[in-house]
Amino acid sequence: MSVISELRMRPAPVQSQRWNASTRTRLALAVVVMATLLVGANLATPLYPLIRANLRLSAFDTTAAFAAYVLVLVAGLLLVGHWSDHIGRRAALVLAVLTGVLGAAVFGSATTLPMLVLGRCLQGAAVACATGASSAALRDLLPHRPEWASRFTLVASAGGVAAGPMIGGLLSLLPEPTRLPFGIYALFLGSLLIPLVLLEARPPIKAALPERPLSALKPRLPVVSRTARSAFWSAACVGFLSFAVFGFSLSLMPTYLAGIAGDLGRPSLGVVAGLVLAASAASQLFRQGTSDAAKAGVLGLLVMAAGVALIPIAGSLASVPLLISAMVLAGVGQGVAFRTVFNAVAQQVEGSQHAQIISTVYVITYLGSAVPVLGLGLAADAMGLSGAVAFFAVGVAAACLCVAVFLWSGARRSRP
Repeated sequence: MSVISELRMRPAPVQSQRWNASTRTRLALAVVVMATLLVGANLATPLYPLIRANLRLSAFDTTAAFAAYVLVLVAGLLLVGHWSDHIGRRAALVLAVLTGVLGAAVFGSATTLPMLVLGRCLQGAAVACATGASSAALRDLLPHRPEWASRFTLVASAGGVAAGPMIGGLLSLLPEPTRLPFGIYALFLGSLLIPLVLLEARPPIKAALPERPLSALKPRLPVVSRTARSAFWSAACVGFLSFAVFGFSLSLMPTYLAGIAGDLGRPSLGVVAGLVLAASAASQLFRQGTSDAAKAGVLGLLVMAAGVALIPIAGSLASVPLLISAMVLAGVGQGVAFRTVFNAVAQQVEGSQHAQIISTVYVITYLGSAVPVLGLGLAADAMGLSGAVAFFAVGVAAACLCVAVFLWSGARRSRP
């Protein structure tokens, strides 16, 4: 089946010989596409101080450009999160890659704030199109190992976001650091279209009605079954807090770190900005230390709260080692907590609703990168970055403790 036939939601007129890739290859391709799109969405993190200087942006302008990506991503998850169920996983990923290439080109050539925002919006649309498709593709490929499908999803998400600032920092050493990195990235992302187009696509799990195929693509409100409702809201709350920390790390952390340690160089800024996400991704590679999921989730939230609370302390002491330790603690705690609650909802949601419900979890999750971070940008302009970060850290740490209590009490009620 060709990509065009998939997008039209009609059978291909002629069956052509295509690449019938193995399950392992399909798994790798789904993970690589999702991770690469997230790399591009966060490539600019260590470049924000330079972009701010070139375009004369305020702290709020920077967070607004960052949040534009998140807001479009959230809207896209609601509007197109279920599309891959009807057009197929492969077609949804092709659309995402094409949109991502365009977004990188616009962002890399931006000379004004509106162009910067447009590039970020296109990147958000690309990630929205790929999120449900890649997660559902992994679930389809591992029907008897849903916990591994969830783990691969989180590794691709956290790993891609963590690698973005690090790769951006290294590429910023090239000439024209605010342009050339995005050109190189766009070429690499575009090259992923080759295996995607050659791949023999599997049929969609929900065929559209032949007489009204486009009706299947209309936005719809997700309905979570009663058995999965508690797990859904647990995952959404933990995700919201997680991405509030990620949003701070990816938008204002380089400026915050520069205020503590001076000019460390863009590669170093990129590494530190991505530490919390790298630690989160690394935590997915290790086996859960306890068989009690609720206990693991609570422990992860407590560690995350401790790490976030240490961030302003490190700033007041001007201690880079303590700041690095705080980011690693927050990342490991987030990884353990989110893996626990995400795996619970992924196992309890019906397969036919997987793409739509997981997209909805990410709607609430990604709002954590927009709403608190916009508030943080406004507070930083009003009272200074250090004071704003202190209030932000206290609020997030307290919320982590509240969610930990909710998880623990819910687990106790469910026990016989």
